[in-house]
Amino acid sequence: MKYTGPKAKRCRRQGVNIYGSAKYDKVLQRKPYGPGKSPRSRGTRPSEYAKQLKEKQKARDIYGLSEKQFRILYAQATKTTGQTGDVFKQLLERRLDNVIYRAGFALTRLQARQFVGHGHFAVKGVRVTTPSYRVRQGEVITLRERSRKSPVFGPIMDAHEKYMPPKWLKVDTGALTVEVVSLPVPEDAEQALDVRSVVEFYSRT
Repeated sequence: MKYTGPKAKRCRRQGVNIYGSAKYDKVLQRKPYGPGKSPRSRGTRPSEYAKQLKEKQKARDIYGLSEKQFRILYAQATKTTGQTGDVFKQLLERRLDNVIYRAGFALTRLQARQFVGHGHFAVKGVRVTTPSYRVRQGEVITLRERSRKSPVFGPIMDAHEKYMPPKWLKVDTGALTVEVVSLPVPEDAEQALDVRSVVEFYSRT
């Protein structure tokens, strides 16, 4: 099956699987170049600004944020003690939708965002419907009892057997809970994220 929709084109444009689904890995393997280009095509060398803009767009697409959301999060990072890039990475990782995805309770961040928005998860026993909710160390996220009967979670948890969550999250697939045992460090962020270019881009504007 061929995948030629807007999401596939976006992955090809960014040169990375920004959605996490295996089908986009196949797209990139088959066509490891941008849409509208041939393997032999050569464009002009992009400027430093163009490279930074592309990295910013890629980071936005990976985490599925609007420009406004992304810029607000960056502004918060600049006002927090520590290296702006490292703080920015941590803020991105601490979003509840990202935690659900990182824990393996969703196949993509988009799916995780939908799950949170529909109220499938509770934090410390309280139902949360805000994907941008920022988790704290020691908090426990739980799949709500009524949501456990949903047929959508069965295949996801079956796939979870081969998944290794990051060390800062303790996942109990039996109890269907996720504990934030520590805050994420910069190395826990997406490896495809070039945060230095993002910082340099916003420093220009």
